Amino acid sequence: MKRVLSVLMLLFLASPVLAAEELHMFNWNDYISEEVVAGFEKECGCKVIQDYYSGTEEMMAKLQAGASGYDLVIPTQNAVQALIQQDFLEKLDKAALPNIKNEDPGFLNRSYDPGNIYSLPYAYTTTLIGYNVERLKELGVEPNSWAVIFDPQVLAKIKGKVTVMDDADELFGAALKYLGYSVNDTDEKHLREAQGVIMKAKPYWAAFNSSSYIKELTVGNIWVAHGYSSDMVQARNDAKDAKRDFMVNFFLPKEGAVLALDNMVIPKKAKNKKLALQLINFLMDGKNAAGLSNDVGAGNPNAAALPFINPELKELTAIFPDQKVLSTLETLDSTNTKVRRLKNKLWTEIKLK
Repeated sequence: MKRVLSVLMLLFLASPVLAAEELHMFNWNDYISEEVVAGFEKECGCKVIQDYYSGTEEMMAKLQAGASGYDLVIPTQNAVQALIQQDFLEKLDKAALPNIKNEDPGFLNRSYDPGNIYSLPYAYTTTLIGYNVERLKELGVEPNSWAVIFDPQVLAKIKGKVTVMDDADELFGAALKYLGYSVNDTDEKHLREAQGVIMKAKPYWAAFNSSSYIKELTVGNIWVAHGYSSDMVQARNDAKDAKRDFMVNFFLPKEGAVLALDNMVIPKKAKNKKLALQLINFLMDGKNAAGLSNDVGAGNPNAAALPFINPELKELTAIFPDQKVLSTLETLDSTNTKVRRLKNKLWTEIKLK
């Protein structure tokens, strides 16, 4: 009998263990509710494996270099437009997505993807300024304008305590707004003018930083950070939880700013398109969509999520802009090859000097 049991045990140990089905997701840093991910894994009996990026250029470079195996990607609207043009995306099977009804119609049928053939809205953020309330107050720096990162007279008071995004589109967009132009201005004269603003301010900055400014702002290493609204909510909460002797706050510059609408898309080369559709539909459930706002601080394009979002968060116009604020915000468009080459040239000059 012992011999039979031993043989059965050996057969059991030798048999392959069925691995959980996997979904591979490519997303921005800290841009999903882990509780919602856990809920999806439990519902589908699968495992969500995530890779992260901190900028659109980084994401596009990795995808264009041949990175494959991603079932779901979360790109911003201008990247969606570029990916559609490159025939990179799978058309969405709307029959598998009944929760589309929950999306706010104001965020659907945008010019970058008319009819939402390839994409559906996930979340939105504004690109703004986070700051150390006490340090700026002590120095008499008024936090209301892009001048906080671009005006040498202001920067002289906070030299070495400022970071800006390591992202050409975002930084040029901020400089163009500061000058009174559109973030999508393609006039070479205006782009060179924006480059001049950036070059004059650069000696006062501590770093180009798109990945760790939350921590740097939270611990007090920097006093002013150019970054995404959801990150600034996190920095504010982290500083409060850590009982720092200062507060972190944030503001939308009076000149206007960038509004980024992030989307859910499925690459044509995705290995698990069915599971990707399941996750998209799961994320469009009102309660699940609200988890992204409550946990991450992102704006929400899902109308059914609004009743479940923290009321204090909904009152922040930097996160949930009213119509007056929305009129000052612009989304970044995809640019043609000529403009992209010019901007890359100007960006390289900025980084090398």
